[in-house]
Amino acid sequence: MTDPEANSEDSADGESVVRRERFSGGPARAFLSSLSADERIFAADLAVDRAHVVMLTEQEIIGEDTAGEILAALDDVETDGHDALPDGEDVHEAIETAVINRVGPDGGRMHTARSRNDEVATCIRYRLRGGVLDLLETVVGARKQLLDVAAEHAETVMPGYTHLQPAQPTTVGHWLCSYESALARDTARLFDAYERINQSPLGGAAFAGTPFDVDRERTAELLGFDGLVENAMDGASARDFLVETTAATTALATTLSGLAEDMVTFANRGHVKVADEYSSTSSIMPQKKNPDTLELVRGRTGDTTAGLNGLLTTLKGLPRAYNRDLQRAGSHAYEAIDSVTASTEVAVGAVVTADWPAEKLEAAASEGFATATGVADRLAQSGIPFRTAHEIVARAGEHEDPGIDEIAAAVEAELGEPLDAVADRAAIEAALDPVESVRMRDSRGGPAPSAVGEHLDRARDSVSEDQTTLDERRASLAAAATRLDSEVSQYV
Repeated sequence: MTDPEANSEDSADGESVVRRERFSGGPARAFLSSLSADERIFAADLAVDRAHVVMLTEQEIIGEDTAGEILAALDDVETDGHDALPDGEDVHEAIETAVINRVGPDGGRMHTARSRNDEVATCIRYRLRGGVLDLLETVVGARKQLLDVAAEHAETVMPGYTHLQPAQPTTVGHWLCSYESALARDTARLFDAYERINQSPLGGAAFAGTPFDVDRERTAELLGFDGLVENAMDGASARDFLVETTAATTALATTLSGLAEDMVTFANRGHVKVADEYSSTSSIMPQKKNPDTLELVRGRTGDTTAGLNGLLTTLKGLPRAYNRDLQRAGSHAYEAIDSVTASTEVAVGAVVTADWPAEKLEAAASEGFATATGVADRLAQSGIPFRTAHEIVARAGEHEDPGIDEIAAAVEAELGEPLDAVADRAAIEAALDPVESVRMRDSRGGPAPSAVGEHLDRARDSVSEDQTTLDERRASLAAAATRLDSEVSQYV
């Protein structure tokens, strides 16, 4: 079969042979080019080229000798690296030019039955899935670390806040488990995104398919994709997988921002000591120790959120099939993944290396009458309607640092009966202690050490399952890479 690219004329190194002379110069060339940014998908493009050439050969669309020359040229291109590529509008054109420069006109047969549209869409998915798996590896590892520290501090009582006001006592372990739970949902969202990333658009050509007898399932298999983007037009134009990935990554960044903010606030109150490795000092104030890394975790969330908005704005209102606007889409997802991977490592590193002063935390846990809810619960457990118990404890709370005597007086004022007549005085007094207040909250998901222990068992099982899924995804991609190498070796 004849490939139009086979008629391309040879050129000197460094000049594109893919574009006609009319489209090869002028002041807009640099504006059009994405070659520098495409270094990120250089390896992906080589893999896609190899799989496509193997498939073309198996389908007898190109000859084995030609395939061998092209595949050998691709090996040379890989060895020389991205920086050695000739000029071009993008990495795809530059690699094709480099192949033709080595093989001659027959090198142009590599592009038979495909377009840059399906090629770039495949490369983006190929590269992005690896970044998502790397991020997942970091997040799953972070969750393991948080659970380990939570187990160490399951009985370390600390103040809990709502509206930044003292609310109820909790524990460091319970607080850490709350963030591990959020990271577990972030993990699930990234896995969901991965499933839709890992579908192959290759073989759809520009958007309307091809008259060549291609085997799209074969290239998908060689590249480790789980299936196909069925519709050729959808395959060329769809970038919703970028939106989903960037949105999931932004959600993760938001989780980390909350974690960072809590740590900054705790450090301000003396509730935690951030390790020196995650702090800095002032250039003028020698006494300062600032949790700067955590502040940057907060700040980077703004970058990721802006990236999501930028991506959505780029995609909004685009007509179907390929538009050059899409050249600007992928960077938002890549940059979000890079940034949030680093933020995850830093935020969790700051937490797991921090010092939690148990005595100071326990003392702070009773400030602001934070055990009031526990007292009201104990009164309600004695048979008093909770709303009445709420009013009694609120009346007692009008006193500074209320104790059992103020509660007894409030009971008598509200009910007309002494405390001993309506409740167990010792139980009510015990509820004023933050340690007891935590211990009594043993409902599922509560801060009692027993409840936290049960939660840790379930959470560790979930982490283990996610690690297994992650390992399976990586093993599947590794097996595909091995298959592709094996097939290529038959021709080179």
